[in-house]
Amino acid sequence: MGVPPYFPAMQFPTPLVTGRLLKRYKRFMADVELEGGETVTAHCANPGSMMGLVEPGTTVWLSKSDNPKRKLKYSWELLQVDLGAGPALVGINTGHPNGIVAEAIEGGKIAELTGYESLRREVKYGKNSRIDILLEGNGKPPCYVEVKNVHLMRQAGFAEFPDSVTARGAKHLDELSEMVAGGARAVMMFLVQRDDGERFSLAADIDPHYVERYHAAHAAGVETLVYCCKLDPQAGIEIDRALPFDASGLNQGQNA
Repeated sequence: MGVPPYFPAMQFPTPLVTGRLLKRYKRFMADVELEGGETVTAHCANPGSMMGLVEPGTTVWLSKSDNPKRKLKYSWELLQVDLGAGPALVGINTGHPNGIVAEAIEGGKIAELTGYESLRREVKYGKNSRIDILLEGNGKPPCYVEVKNVHLMRQAGFAEFPDSVTARGAKHLDELSEMVAGGARAVMMFLVQRDDGERFSLAADIDPHYVERYHAAHAAGVETLVYCCKLDPQAGIEIDRALPFDASGLNQGQNA
């Protein structure tokens, strides 16, 4: 792959502004009181439940768009939580993980995904789906990489996915299995967009069907990678390190 100059972190489009969460509603909207006292409505690019992350009073960071066609000028990017082990930053914008992973692959930061000539994003495959990242070249089978954003944590250090039922996620696992059956390589990448992750598992109590389809995909040859991030309101977001994965699907976040 022709590797471009590598920038160590995904940069936010504009300097972030700090505020205090008043409420999240209609899934994609959040009212935030900025430091100066102004109240704004920000776009929340996250379709999940955001369990444990939307308490009123939470410190949040927003980016501001200069696009005159945008109805909501602000986008919710980060928040700060403390599960008892100290303050941690969480990235909640699900529009970023694909770019974070693609940038890290191009920079050689994910050893398991090096050695390909080309990287393409949002390529059609399966049944009316698009793969997040397709790696090709150097005489290797094509590699289909599906990226899932992870921010659920019910116990300090223990990240989980999903935070709500995801029929779409289960469909993607089945389609990755079909790619392996056809001779390709397929990788399920869980990106923990938090800086306090120590281990990872699947939230079987939230979506047992997803866990069932995950185990079927794993048996079919779909690989799993789990990486967590470094986050900084000024510097941006970058992949940090791999996390250990407990594939049992037990509800350890609640029972530990």
